[in-house]
Amino acid sequence: MCDYCVKHGAGGKWYLNARNYSNEIVEKYNLRDFLLEQYKNFEQISIRKVGGFNAVGLGYKLQIPIIGRIVKHLAERILHRQKPPINPFKPEGAIGQVVLLHDAIAILEHCAAEPIIEKNCMCRYMSRGIKEACCINFGVMSEIIDKLPRFIPVKEKYQLTRKEVIERFKKHNRKGHIGTIWYCPFPYINNLCSCANPECAGIRPSLDFGIKSIYKAEYIADIRQDLCQGCQA
Repeated sequence: MCDYCVKHGAGGKWYLNARNYSNEIVEKYNLRDFLLEQYKNFEQISIRKVGGFNAVGLGYKLQIPIIGRIVKHLAERILHRQKPPINPFKPEGAIGQVVLLHDAIAILEHCAAEPIIEKNCMCRYMSRGIKEACCINFGVMSEIIDKLPRFIPVKEKYQLTRKEVIERFKKHNRKGHIGTIWYCPFPYINNLCSCANPECAGIRPSLDFGIKSIYKAEYIADIRQDLCQGCQA
């Protein structure tokens, strides 16, 4: 069991503890104002300097002796911050984990605070200019996105029931998208994504640069070769 589960899972997985989705946390840390300010300027986060560095040319910077280690350490320290968030222009406490379909369904059925929405993926929009609705938000995050039209899909239904949002997530899962759940910021969970590489701002730093930006899933695949029927799925 990981450190997050021990401290914040109430005896189980951290992302299945309904308290981590509660309005109590929102009020305690004044997250309405924090998140509104952060998402109003979301596209600028990757180019703003933190400690004298930003994410522009990250691959080159990480290869520089000493400087590379400093940049990686700084990035991981910000992402894994477990203190109340103070700076909306930094990705403080924005850490996530891969979740399997059945855990994602459990989140949507029992944990996610209403209202529930599905907004345009910010990562796809920033990296490819594509507006694809595949990021599920809950609670106060849903209220904030109402004020930011660029994240609201035009063609798809935006505000969803629990049954509708589960079907949407299953659809993304069949496409091969990667289910991820996020503190955003710690200790508040408000984002269940259907991610894809290389545009995902959470997955790419881990795969390309070895930065601990996301945790692996709680499960290990047990492949039964003797049951293979050659379906090529």
